[in-house]
Amino acid sequence: MTPHDLAVDTGNRLTAAAGLNAALHWSQQLLDAEAKRLEQAGPALLTGQSVAIKDNLVTHGHPTTCASRMLEGYQSPFEATAVRRVRDAGGMVAAKANLDEFAMGSSTEHSAFGRVMHPLDPALVPGGSSGGSTALVAAGVTTTALGSETGGSVRQPASFCGVVGIKPSYGRVSRFGLVAFGSSLDCISTVGRTTRDAAKLLASISGHDPFDVTTRAEPAFEVPAAMDLRGRVVGLPREYFPDDLHPGVRAGCERTIEILRASGATIREVSLPHSRFAVPAYYIINPAEAAANLARFDGVRYGIRRVGPDGDVRALYRATRGTGFGPEVRRRILIGTFVLSAGYSNQYYSRAQAVRHLIIDDFARVFAGGVDLLFTPTTPTPAFRAGEKTADPVAMYLADIFVCPASLAGIPALSLPIGRDQGLPLGGQLIAADWNESAMIGAAMTLEGAIDATAEVR
Repeated sequence: MTPHDLAVDTGNRLTAAAGLNAALHWSQQLLDAEAKRLEQAGPALLTGQSVAIKDNLVTHGHPTTCASRMLEGYQSPFEATAVRRVRDAGGMVAAKANLDEFAMGSSTEHSAFGRVMHPLDPALVPGGSSGGSTALVAAGVTTTALGSETGGSVRQPASFCGVVGIKPSYGRVSRFGLVAFGSSLDCISTVGRTTRDAAKLLASISGHDPFDVTTRAEPAFEVPAAMDLRGRVVGLPREYFPDDLHPGVRAGCERTIEILRASGATIREVSLPHSRFAVPAYYIINPAEAAANLARFDGVRYGIRRVGPDGDVRALYRATRGTGFGPEVRRRILIGTFVLSAGYSNQYYSRAQAVRHLIIDDFARVFAGGVDLLFTPTTPTPAFRAGEKTADPVAMYLADIFVCPASLAGIPALSLPIGRDQGLPLGGQLIAADWNESAMIGAAMTLEGAIDATAEVR
């Protein structure tokens, strides 16, 4: 397919999928410009791939809104390193994808521009906050997509939508140009219909960046081959398989474990005892960092400006932030401001950071004990119905219970499809030691070749 054909095909697919509300901005004119650029370039890693970009990555030619009225129509004067590297690797930037406002949410119902529909059933959510990115890939609109994770925002929607989502080690991919949410957690991550597609996209954006001091000066990541699992030790953390686990999720995991065993892997039960504290720790650390990062949106430096009735600077802040931010963003700013306030930071924030270190120690102990990879469910349930959890924030936050720990630890993790329950996709999660994406992705490729991801598991 020539770049021109790819541009026309992608435009037609975006038009046909408009009902998903997964793409916030695209135009045939921009796609045609991408085609002309690619016609001048030689073959590269992403040649022939159309890539959706989560709308919290600043991108030339497209507005960057973070799905918020606060940034509606904002055009960045520079481009994110990851997006520039996609273009350099021959990828076609197709569209900006919808998300939960400022990447805060687990269902993509918190976008100021309307919720995203699940590609298989519009009554369901696609997961979040990268729900637009995963829905576009799952619906076959784009080949791959960039998303971002703070607590599992690519793996959880990948599980709900039946695609592959890869979160790399913290520092593998530059965060330059990603609108900051939780600075110690944010990871630009990739989505693909296959593990190889998602891994190729990851390889194209990885590597040290002088604009981001948290990136490591390590050899560039290369797409591995499928791994021979014979002799590998796969750990099953007992805390991730509770008695009340959804029966379909349990059946999918049990089938995958049997495939791992049949492939020659040794299965070992392990314990990560502090993982049960990951969600409460995350929802202290994350809002604290969000409150600090979003302080810049004050009506003076970025985004919209609303002048309050009193006409002073306090009224400006109140009016701008009160109308520009949606309810979930305001909730997290209030929580974050409270846990950082004088007299409470030691009681909440410092204790949450201590718990984070215990979680990191748990993972390090298990991997040092001879375990090559961990396997868990990605989510406690398949995709849920829209509106089902919006009135109960805690229930919504618990949708991330199996994906939060790896985010807090900064280690790589991946979700891949492992079957279906009553037609709905199920996801299994592989977790690897820090900077060991190759083993995790190689194992996922092997499993992908052995699992019928469209088969019912119960």
